[in-house]
Amino acid sequence: MPHRDMIVIGAGPAGAAAALRAARAGIAVTVFEKAPPGRDKVCGDGLTPRAIAALDELGVSLGDAHRIAGLRMVAGKRTRQLDWPANGQFGPYGAVWPRRRLDSALCDGAAAAGAELRYCTEALPILEGGAAVGVTAAGERWTADLIVLAAGAQGRAARMLGALRDPDEPFGLAIRAYAETPRHSEEYLEACLTLSDAEGTAVPGYGWLFPAGDGTVNIGVGALSTMKGFAKLNLNRLCDSYRDLVADPWQLGPYLERPRAWRLPMSVTKRHGPGWVAIGDAAGLINPMNGEGIDYGLESGILTADLFAADPSTAAAAYDRIVGERFDAFLRTGRRFSYLIGHPRILRAGLRVAVGTDAIARLTLQVMGNLIDNRTPGAAGRVLAVADRVLAAASPALRRLHERRTARLGRARYGDRP
Repeated sequence: MPHRDMIVIGAGPAGAAAALRAARAGIAVTVFEKAPPGRDKVCGDGLTPRAIAALDELGVSLGDAHRIAGLRMVAGKRTRQLDWPANGQFGPYGAVWPRRRLDSALCDGAAAAGAELRYCTEALPILEGGAAVGVTAAGERWTADLIVLAAGAQGRAARMLGALRDPDEPFGLAIRAYAETPRHSEEYLEACLTLSDAEGTAVPGYGWLFPAGDGTVNIGVGALSTMKGFAKLNLNRLCDSYRDLVADPWQLGPYLERPRAWRLPMSVTKRHGPGWVAIGDAAGLINPMNGEGIDYGLESGILTADLFAADPSTAAAAYDRIVGERFDAFLRTGRRFSYLIGHPRILRAGLRVAVGTDAIARLTLQVMGNLIDNRTPGAAGRVLAVADRVLAAASPALRRLHERRTARLGRARYGDRP
């Protein structure tokens, strides 16, 4: 029976980062990925300065990525274009790097460091006495001191470990495609904050154009489950509507492939247990206010490897504690905020404020760029703390209102049948 110090399930950014960091520390690590090498992952492809800082820490070359200087936010007729903070804790630039190339660079780095990668192989955890002791993969049993769940949105392995999305918390849906454009080399991401569905209902989410520097732009839209009428939202139609809005100024060609959608889990009921941890999307580490999670995936992968290298026996519990201290307050605030902006009138008023002044727009930039957490100094950190307290008081009423509205819509759609 093969034994490894660490086994990673999933070779996306989180899993590959954990494997790369672990292998460089001399940890024997094997990564199981059920897809073939070079697989494409549906994603917006945007990398925040926070993600760039994590990639720099991993020593991953960004020569193949398209450099991004900042964010252009569009709210109705108002547009604000801002650079990433030059004096921030993460660095002054981001990037767009299609996931096929990003993931390959991380996996190649992990392999070069000594990690073993096994593609086209699904691994499922082995549980004994409530503890994860290994995995089954391709008919073999493997044992390990730590199982790292990095398989993205919750699947079979997550269900076996109990790392499921909290059904009482919001989630997101997004869809993206690629199109050719002469503006592919622009250095600003573009986010349209004022989207509406086919019935004119304001959508808590945004549309994006992320220039990839290779002749194409990643175009897509995302929405939160707290919106009015979410159950009948047609993502393909919303994406087409957004494309029609930006086709002329961006001189967009037709979609280069069929738009593809994915789910964004923004919570998890359990992110660690005896012998295992969940990282990245598998741990619900996605910003509810922008749907971004690559940076959190990289950071949680690095953290897992470092803690295991320091003390394998305490790594899982220490990981859960540190992730909680670093991210939970901000992500909790985002989830509470999503219930607030699920109300169309509040959303429209909030968007006018979000880009209304330069100071507030810069705060919006930090939120959209994942540049805020428990260590953020100054005004942004203070605003986060105040917002969390205010939303904590309002959250029960907002959730009840959302539940009643959802129930009414369900009765209108399906009648009174049980």
